[in-house]
Amino acid sequence: MSGKSKLLISDFNVGRSNGVQIETGEGVHFVLTDGTRVIDGSNTGGSLGHRHPDMVAAVKEAADEPVVNDGWYWPARQAAIDELIETAFGGDSSLVGAVRFALSGGEANDLALSLAQALTGRAALVTRERAYHGICGLAREMTVQPHWHGGLSSTEGGIRPAARLADVRQLPMPRGARIKGGEANPAPHELRAEAVGMMQDSAAVIVDYTQGGIYHSAEYQDTVAAAAKETGTLWIADEVVTGFGRTGSWFGFEGGETRPDIITLGKPLAGGASPAGAVVLSERVAAMLDHERWQTFSTFRGHPVMIAAMRAHLRVHAREGLVDHVRELDAVFERGLAEIAARHPSVTRVDGRGIHWTVELEGPDWRDWRADVSDAPLASRVANRAMEAGALIGTSGEETSLFLAPPYIIQEPEVRQLLEALDQGLVIADEELERSAVARG
Repeated sequence: MSGKSKLLISDFNVGRSNGVQIETGEGVHFVLTDGTRVIDGSNTGGSLGHRHPDMVAAVKEAADEPVVNDGWYWPARQAAIDELIETAFGGDSSLVGAVRFALSGGEANDLALSLAQALTGRAALVTRERAYHGICGLAREMTVQPHWHGGLSSTEGGIRPAARLADVRQLPMPRGARIKGGEANPAPHELRAEAVGMMQDSAAVIVDYTQGGIYHSAEYQDTVAAAAKETGTLWIADEVVTGFGRTGSWFGFEGGETRPDIITLGKPLAGGASPAGAVVLSERVAAMLDHERWQTFSTFRGHPVMIAAMRAHLRVHAREGLVDHVRELDAVFERGLAEIAARHPSVTRVDGRGIHWTVELEGPDWRDWRADVSDAPLASRVANRAMEAGALIGTSGEETSLFLAPPYIIQEPEVRQLLEALDQGLVIADEELERSAVARG
């Protein structure tokens, strides 16, 4: 047999001759196959890190449960929903009129979008520039980052995109930044007018809070939500990344005054111990189904392992006050990244919230993405140097963008180690910038 691996992966840090090979993990660290121990610096799914004792115990116990598919009632699922409402939603049942579990955040988004089309009788869908919502069904259609739309890329042929199957409209993205590189955001009245125009015949507008390194304001959310209400469009808050405290509040939408019609959950829902997703319907939307049946069966939705992991995750959150912990770390990241941005001329933009931050470098625009390249792109080379310094940092496959998203349980000394590794990695980018300046004369 050939020595070439037959595993098709989506390499976060593209262009490497040797990819990262992980042997195991513990707490906020990965252990690589060569024994190197590095901080897990970019993992939106592993909210409780690796081998958390509560999660391990919950998954082991769940192995004794029956394998109950999505078509049968199982009391533990209702118990999990009750705990979700009480812990994550603070007992506010108006936000949770009904829940359908899913296998991932991408599937949850696909389900939510298809339900919106059925309820409204409309087909068109609205998202924003640089959004990512998943890679299956309608979620893929709403993913407008070119490198994650399911297409192909090569040095010879450029980008060969997958065909689009839906009428997708893109709102202008917010352009501000908390630390460096911000531009003027769309004026609220202009955004409102453009949004109303797009939504006149649309089924849903879906908004996320971190994808593409975009962290919008409460004003942006409330403007889009007002346009949705005016046009009878359902507003879906994609909380797949931000749900459960990633940005310093239980949900991203809590920053604004408006509240969504539908909320989608994924990644950290089960604490990283199981694949998980959920579609949360508000009481208003759930009432639309009073005399209707939403028939979308799946064998493994709400699997006993997922339910057990979700309930354990909620208990850990409540016991350890993880949302408050993340809110406190926000200031640590902001100070550290501001110092880093000031030291490195190669850094053009820094933005983020809580423990999710994006660092963009001087270089090609994200729209000019290429993946099949002979040499590692700049962001990947920075990540390689950071790994040598003790932290695994992802690039989302982009040439000039890195993101930081460690487990919620990370402590301040480990945050400082993560930022120090990034600081060392950015030396590569500064040297590249200096060489380019010399070459230009």
